[in-house]
Amino acid sequence: MFSSKPKDSNPVTTAPVAATPIAAARKPARGSAPSILSADAVITGTITCAGDMQIDGRVEGDVRSVSLVIGEKAEIHGEIFAEEVVIRGRVIGRIRARKVQLCTTSHVEGDILHEAFAVESGAFFEGNCRHSDDPLGDGQRKAAPVAEPASQTFVTPRVQAPLPGQATFAPLGG
Repeated sequence: MFSSKPKDSNPVTTAPVAATPIAAARKPARGSAPSILSADAVITGTITCAGDMQIDGRVEGDVRSVSLVIGEKAEIHGEIFAEEVVIRGRVIGRIRARKVQLCTTSHVEGDILHEAFAVESGAFFEGNCRHSDDPLGDGQRKAAPVAEPASQTFVTPRVQAPLPGQATFAPLGG
């Protein structure tokens, strides 16, 4: 339509169609469509998604997902756990993710634990960010057990003289 070549100049070949349909090639790597929380939705509680997720509404609680996109009008009050997070909206709470991107319209108040972190010009961020090789791990290093002292000290209770009419008790063992 827009070229100056006549239609007959491009010969059409009738090769067999590839076995993989085009629609299947465009699917996300995880094999399913992303879950979407619309702008008029308000969720209270924990959201867990085994794939990709986009939130455009309001969440009062924690969000766990593989890949998470937080829209411009979205608001999350809680902790976020994800492999990848793109934030365009508002987050009040801790973020733990391998890759975190704060876009120009983002507003984040809370700490970020990450492997990779990117901030666009104009993004608002108040909190601490810290690199971690495993941001999604338990994050709590197990404390070494407290060693028992080599010698134990026993405290002998003080015994007061009984008042008239009171029974007396002797310590056990001697």
